[in-house]
Amino acid sequence: MSTVAPPAAVAPPAPVDPPALVDSPGAPDLPPNWALTLWTMVGIQLVMSLSFTILAPIMPLYLPDLGVHRPDLIDLWAGVLASVTSFVATFTAPIWGRMADRYGRKLMVLRSSVGIAVFTGLMGIATSVWHLLAFRMAMGLFAGFNSAAIALVASQVPDQRLGYALGWLSTGQLVGSLIGPIIGGVVADLTGSYRAPFFFAASISMIGFALAWWLVPERFVRPQMGSGRRTRSIPAAMALFRATPGLAALMVVLMLAQFAVQAVQPIITLFVQQLTGPVPQLATLAGFAFSVTGLADVIASPFLGKRSDDLGYRRVLLISLFGAAAMTAPQALAHSYWVFVAERFGVGCFIGGILPTANALVGRMVPVTSRGFVYGLSSSASFLGIALGPLTGGVVAASAGLRWVFVVTAVLLVVNLIWVRIAVPATVDR
Repeated sequence: MSTVAPPAAVAPPAPVDPPALVDSPGAPDLPPNWALTLWTMVGIQLVMSLSFTILAPIMPLYLPDLGVHRPDLIDLWAGVLASVTSFVATFTAPIWGRMADRYGRKLMVLRSSVGIAVFTGLMGIATSVWHLLAFRMAMGLFAGFNSAAIALVASQVPDQRLGYALGWLSTGQLVGSLIGPIIGGVVADLTGSYRAPFFFAASISMIGFALAWWLVPERFVRPQMGSGRRTRSIPAAMALFRATPGLAALMVVLMLAQFAVQAVQPIITLFVQQLTGPVPQLATLAGFAFSVTGLADVIASPFLGKRSDDLGYRRVLLISLFGAAAMTAPQALAHSYWVFVAERFGVGCFIGGILPTANALVGRMVPVTSRGFVYGLSSSASFLGIALGPLTGGVVAASAGLRWVFVVTAVLLVVNLIWVRIAVPATVDR
C-alpha cells in the first residue's frame, strides 16, 4: 500500500499547468488557426484604414457644399477637420483599451467598425460645417480600432511570432492609407458628387465589421469581478504602466514614429518648391515625396518585424531609431529633389522597423490581461504624434526655416534612442 502513495501525491498537480499558460500569448492554449486569424485581421485592418483615409482628398472640396467659400477659411477648416478626430481619439483610446481587457478585443473591433461606419455615413448628409465637425469628433470618441486590433492579434499569436504578426498588421494599415485617398478621388470623379465617398467609406467599414464578425475567433475569458476591479481600474493600470521599466520610452517611440512622418506634411510642398523651382508638376512631386515614406514603410515593416523575432525586438528597435535619425538629419542639407526623395524613402524603411518592434515590446512587457489598456495608451501616443507633427513642423518652419524641421525631428529621435537604450531592459527579449 505504501508503494501506491507517491503516485497519488504526484498526480494532482498535473492539470494545474494549462490554466497558468492561458494568459501567455505563446501558450499551447492558443487557437490552432492563429495564422488564419492574423491574415484575416490584416485584411480587416486594410479595409478599415482604407475607409478612414478615403476622405482625405475630399474634405477641402466638400466644404463649399457646406457654405465655406473663402480660401483662407477652407484651409482653416480642412486642418481642423483633419486633426480633430485624432485629437479626440488621443483621450478615448485608453478607455476603449480598458474595455477591451474587460469585455474582449473582438467586441471592441466590432464596436469601432460600426461607429466609424455610422458617423462617416452621417458626414455625407451634413448640411453645415459644424455638423461635419461634430461627426468627426464623434468618430474620434468611438475610435479605438487600431488598439483593439493590435491587442486582439497580440493575444492570439505565439509569443515568438509577435513581431512578424504586428509587422503585417502595420502593413495592412499602411496599404489601406495609401490607396484610400486614391479611391476617394476616383469615387468622387465617377459619381460627380463629393458626398458619395462618405457613403462608400461607410459601406467599406461595414464590410470590415462583417469580416470580423464571421471570420475572427477569440478565446476570451472575462476576468473575475473581484480581480477585475482590482487590476483593471484606471489608477491600478496606470500604476502598472509606471512600474514597468521602459514602457514610457516605448510610448514616446510610437509618438515620434508618427511625428517624424507627419512633421513634414505642412512644409513638404514649399520645400520641394525650393528644390525644384516653380515647375508645373509641383503638386505631383510633393505628393510623391510624401507618399514614398509610406511606400517604404509597407515594404520594410513585415521584413523587419519578422527579423525582430529572430534578432530581438529591442535590438531591431534601436537600429531602426538610429537609422530613422540618420536618414532624417541629412534632409536639412538636401539640394536635389531626388536626393530628398531617397532620404524620405530611407526614413520610411526604418519607421517600418520601429512600429512593429515597439508594439511587440509593449506586448512582451505587460500581462495579456492588461494589453488592451496599454495598447490603448500606445494608440493615444500615435494619435498625439499625428496631431503634434504637423503643428510642430509648421511652427518650427515659421520661426526658424523649413530645413530646421528635419534637424529638430532628428534630435528628438536621437534623444529617444538614448532613452530606450537606458530604460528598456535587454532581458525583455529573452
